[in-house]
Amino acid sequence: MDAYLVGGFVRDRLLQRRPSDRDWVVVGSDAEAMLARGFKQVGKDFPVFLHPQSKEEYALARGKDPAGKLRANPGVTLEEDLARRDLTINAMAMDRDGKLIDPFHGAEDLARGVLRHLPSFADDPLRILRLARLAAQLGFSIAEETADLARRMVAEGRLHSLPAERIWQELHRALCSPSPRRFIEALRELDALQAILPEVNALFGVPQPEKHHPEIDTGLHVLLALDQATLLTDDPLVRFAVLVHDLGKAATPPQYWPSHRGHETLGVPLVNRLCRRLRIPGRYQKLARRTARYHLLAHLALELKPKTLAKLLADLDAWRAPEDFERFLLACQSDARGRKGLQEHPYPQADFLRRIRDLTKDISAKDIPSDITGKKVGARIHQLRCQRIAAFKKQRHKTRQGVS
Repeated sequence: MDAYLVGGFVRDRLLQRRPSDRDWVVVGSDAEAMLARGFKQVGKDFPVFLHPQSKEEYALARGKDPAGKLRANPGVTLEEDLARRDLTINAMAMDRDGKLIDPFHGAEDLARGVLRHLPSFADDPLRILRLARLAAQLGFSIAEETADLARRMVAEGRLHSLPAERIWQELHRALCSPSPRRFIEALRELDALQAILPEVNALFGVPQPEKHHPEIDTGLHVLLALDQATLLTDDPLVRFAVLVHDLGKAATPPQYWPSHRGHETLGVPLVNRLCRRLRIPGRYQKLARRTARYHLLAHLALELKPKTLAKLLADLDAWRAPEDFERFLLACQSDARGRKGLQEHPYPQADFLRRIRDLTKDISAKDIPSDITGKKVGARIHQLRCQRIAAFKKQRHKTRQGVS
């Protein structure tokens, strides 16, 4: 049998990046012959076979039959198989000796940094999201004719048929990419953001007070904050929380713009709606809700009363879930720095809240007299935390006065 390396492995090798998994396409064979060679079949509609030793995936070459349906059979050529792929840079193959087979000039587009479609691109609307995701991963531009095709597909309503799980899969990959911002920008360029993330799309054009947000536009602020999250962490949970932290600003009454009083509360149901629609995992939902609801309080932490600080940390589950608390602080720091000209602005609120958490983490039910029971135990714990926070703030104030 003739087998060729294909897809992302070839692309990444030419880019001198760490290659993705090795995938093979087999020409001139069928399922019976593969099984006879000891391969294990997985999948039914388009069978893929696992190599008996390496466990790498080998797929039979597929091409379109006269009815336009993809079929795998021994008569399909390598070029026919490559022609069914989405982009020229993904339609290259290598033989076992490392010789490049490139019938659609993918290497040229790779060198130019251009994402260009093949005719089969239109067969699957999910490829629009993959196009935007590759733009984020590779930093490539999108060929104008490819962008035009994607826009036509969007206008035809093709994105509405996509399963939620596939959308989330592409969004998650984009959040893990070097430039999640580029994914959102590319979706906007392709007129696809409204169909995929209408809550985020609604933020563009919504003004904010120039005093606090020199960039003014809320959508631009979210992109700047996403840039900061990308610099601070590679954690997709934090990046997703930053992406949706200000959804409420599109829901505040326009007559009060650029003020967005109460946008934190308004944002929570929008976060919930987006997460339900895309079936986003619970861990992402929890952090996103908390960031939307409490990011403004975090920004005001240095000014908050002890009882408000104690309640904030309790609502964030800061003592029992310290890792999620750290993620929340990173999201808030990204938000604070996601402003034009303020990207290097210090964020002392994070260390302040960490200090408050550490000072109060040892307070528990064991500190409560045995004659206090039921709900009074929680109230007493809260009171003890408030007292300790108040003492810390008082000492901190005295210290700062002494320094000045």
